[in-house]
Amino acid sequence: MKDLEKRILIIEERNKKVETDKLWETSKTRVIFICFITYIIAVMFMKSVNTQNVFFSALIPVIGFYLSTQSLGLIRKVWQKYN
Repeated sequence: MKDLEKRILIIEERNKKVETDKLWETSKTRVIFICFITYIIAVMFMKSVNTQNVFFSALIPVIGFYLSTQSLGLIRKVWQKYN
């Protein structure tokens, strides 16, 4: 019986970790943080190659990333429906 209880405890701990990972993957905090880091890196790169309107131009990859995170949920639902 103790072996069964131990196995159940291990499964519950794993499920909790999986749930936490899923929450992180879909969290607004994660998306905002990645957008911020992407913007900083894009600004640094664009400054190094002497791009005009650096701060505005650096928004393009950030907007692309943000839109992809917003649309992937819909794409996933369609994918799940047919798989």
